Amino acid sequence: MKSRTVIRAIDQVSYWSGKTFAWLIVALTFVVSVEVFKRYILNAPTAWIFDFNNMLYGTLFMMCGAYTLAQGGHVRADFVYTYLRPRVQAALDLALYFLFFIPGILGLIYAGYDYAALSWRIGEHSTVTAEGPPVYHFKSVIPIAGALVMLQGVAEIVRCIECLRTGAWPARLSDVEEIDVIDTQLSKSEYVDEESRRVAMNSAKAIDEAARHRTVAPDDDEGKAP
Repeated sequence: MKSRTVIRAIDQVSYWSGKTFAWLIVALTFVVSVEVFKRYILNAPTAWIFDFNNMLYGTLFMMCGAYTLAQGGHVRADFVYTYLRPRVQAALDLALYFLFFIPGILGLIYAGYDYAALSWRIGEHSTVTAEGPPVYHFKSVIPIAGALVMLQGVAEIVRCIECLRTGAWPARLSDVEEIDVIDTQLSKSEYVDEESRRVAMNSAKAIDEAARHRTVAPDDDEGKAP
């Protein structure tokens, strides 16, 4: 039970950090809209807007990495993995976390910290334009994002160990997903009967669960929690 508490606590940190920084997409949309108006209507483009847009998008991309990992949303292209038993999946994941994930993220944090520290020391500004904005605060995002991903990686390692112990993957935090939008659209459609909607949703959920390695075959004794 303690391991599940650790998983849930770290998942919550990743969840709320991702939700918070996701609002940057609103800021990015606003900034781009204003710049389009200034550039094409007022004929007064902003010189440093390209750098600012990159900073906003880069921060959004980096700071939502832990959230994506917590949701199991990273791309998985291994079709064989999907059909493995949960304990085999967990053992494979655990080995890969220690072989590649931990060294890679530690390298990101170390290099990112050095990169950001140097930028702060020299008061670095963008050189793309003559009046480029400061970039040292933006480069600080690299080690911070790396630390959040590493924290979530700890939760994923504990999740793998828990799956090896019980034979079932611990639940992840739920969130609104594309499949919920599909369900809403089908439920309000006048041209889809209840049986067709149920079949379509079951199929969509099966694909979604398989992609997130949370399903087990009904007749798989090892895949069931004791």
